[in-house]
Amino acid sequence: TVVRVKNEHLLKRTEEALIKIASAVNPAPTGRGAGVRVSEILFIDARKMGHLVDRTRRDLSPEDIARVADTYHAWRGGDGSGEYTDVPGFCKSTTLEEIRKHGHVLTPGRYVGAEPQPEDAEPFEEKMERLAKQWREQQAEARRLDAAIEENLARLGFGSSQ
Repeated sequence: TVVRVKNEHLLKRTEEALIKIASAVNPAPTGRGAGVRVSEILFIDARKMGHLVDRTRRDLSPEDIARVADTYHAWRGGDGSGEYTDVPGFCKSTTLEEIRKHGHVLTPGRYVGAEPQPEDAEPFEEKMERLAKQWREQQAEARRLDAAIEENLARLGFGSSQ
């Protein structure tokens, strides 16, 4: 569904524009599950899907397209489409009230949130010791490389003025 809303209308009469979008996505009740999502909007964040073709264009694979379509159909409650559930980092069904609370910002990431991060099995103390040791080793290597560069510059007649 394509909904055209002028920027001016969206900025000045946001509430009306959101209702127009919601009613276009949720037309008059017909069929199974109709009318269930009357004042809700489905946000899908597909930024991590597909691959970039150039700076502004992303191509989605058939699997990516199927995932988005299946999510939408489950959200709408179509026959045989399965049960819809919010997926952190991918999709969320949001009410107009929640959109109001966010100042009418329509960026999907604000609503879908971040995907869950895998648990880190390494205890904090051990991890910090390992990372501190690694950092100190890298600092020592950086000093060694700085000295080698300084020595080479001096050999070429571009020594330090210190």
